[in-house]
Amino acid sequence: MMKGEEGVSMRISLLDRSLYYKSLMILIRKDRQIHDEEKKLMLSIGKMLGFDLKFCTKTMEELLDNNHIVDALPRFSGTDIALCFIRDGLRMSASDGQIHEAEVKWLESVAESNGLRHLWIAELEKLSRASHGHPYNSLELRNFEWE
Repeated sequence: MMKGEEGVSMRISLLDRSLYYKSLMILIRKDRQIHDEEKKLMLSIGKMLGFDLKFCTKTMEELLDNNHIVDALPRFSGTDIALCFIRDGLRMSASDGQIHEAEVKWLESVAESNGLRHLWIAELEKLSRASHGHPYNSLELRNFEWE
């Protein structure tokens, strides 16, 4: 579950959790490299989402060569989840010390396909102003509550 802005909890489906994780995997392979910080972050996110550590580790090991993971844009069940994904995607993109153009373009397409085009520029500006502490501590996903 995720607490909304009014403090009301929302249910997050297994489908959305799976889509969230898979889509972050797509994002981190956009630069054709998986950096150590991205690996650590993905393992933490996988744990938060309730996925098995072995599954997460194996998926990352095979990510660059896995043709079964297609770069389809995710369509989340709600804009709150989509916005959370975009924010965390931007943090993930910055976790290796640089944000690649392919990552930004893909996240912009995700924002557009989820009806959040109007918020995209504001989210980019927030990232550029944010302190660059450990990305795990600032993950939007940490606001989720799991049953």
